[in-house]
Amino acid sequence: MNMRIRSTTILAVRRDDLVVMAGDGQVTLDRTVLKHGARKVRTLLEGRVLAGFAGSTADAMTLFERFEGRLKEQNGSLVRAAVEMAKEWRTDRVLRRLEALLLVADREKILLLSGNGDVIEPDQPVMAIGSGGPYALAAARALLAHSALPAETIAKEAMAIAADICVFTNHEVYLEKLPGSPGGSAA
Repeated sequence: MNMRIRSTTILAVRRDDLVVMAGDGQVTLDRTVLKHGARKVRTLLEGRVLAGFAGSTADAMTLFERFEGRLKEQNGSLVRAAVEMAKEWRTDRVLRRLEALLLVADREKILLLSGNGDVIEPDQPVMAIGSGGPYALAAARALLAHSALPAETIAKEAMAIAADICVFTNHEVYLEKLPGSPGGSAA
């Protein structure tokens, strides 16, 4: 029997001078919850970039390391690092077998990276990946459009909605944030 690891909801939201990335903690193998408190969101480049993953944990750890290396090579440029990482991921014989998606963000941009060479920037200041991603994304978009809630609250509420709907997402949410730019104020 081929058991599939399913897990996660990762959500990035930017509002005003705050960027937030949230991830649930559930890891599931087939129909069994293996872990409730996995951390799938982290900061990179001395706290200047947020990154989250959906997919295989071991693969994601490799991708986090490689992406942080690309960020350093590109002097912290998120877009250049993402493009270089996507090219490497798509063409490297070992990396292209990795099963994960990365969601990365800095103060200006949110990007999705895939092993197909995709680097996608959303039209709105919100993006989500993982099995609960569509639910979290819909909730976050609605809250952005119809409330004045700060990014952190939007992320928490959207993750709670996703956890109520998606069986592969739980209510154990880990959140990382990038405060506003120098001279700005964090919401």
